[in-house]
Amino acid sequence: MTYPAFPDGLADERELLLRWLGFLRGAVLRKASGITDEQSRWQPDGKLIPLVGIVHHLTNVEWRWIDGEMRGEQTSKAADEYQAPGLSIADAIAAYQQRAQKTDEAVRAIGDLSTPGRYGHDTDLRFVLLHLINETARHSGHADAVRELLDGTTGE
Repeated sequence: MTYPAFPDGLADERELLLRWLGFLRGAVLRKASGITDEQSRWQPDGKLIPLVGIVHHLTNVEWRWIDGEMRGEQTSKAADEYQAPGLSIADAIAAYQQRAQKTDEAVRAIGDLSTPGRYGHDTDLRFVLLHLINETARHSGHADAVRELLDGTTGE
């Protein structure tokens, strides 16, 4: 699996934000790849979110903010989103990659970065992208910690 490289500076703000989001998604996927389903559900002392839960959560975060906030579609948050019961790590990764593609396509199609959200949260597309970058970065660090505690894997 290849992952996006560290982003270069770009004059196009939308593409720069999408490259940062892609780079951070890659960091999450590097930590969630190469493990068994059992390992993907491991939590140190029952704390932190398991890797499958991180991937599943980030998939749903993008769905809620892009399809919900920006497109006005009905979305929701499952109570067990962080545990992802019954979801294999392979299926979670595949869903995340598909969602990433849909998100990137939607961001390019929505229009100007100042296009407002639909639910009156005083948001626009720029805010949503920055929020997704923040959320993905936070959970990337979380995935780093879980994976290191799981099997000692460190690095990018």
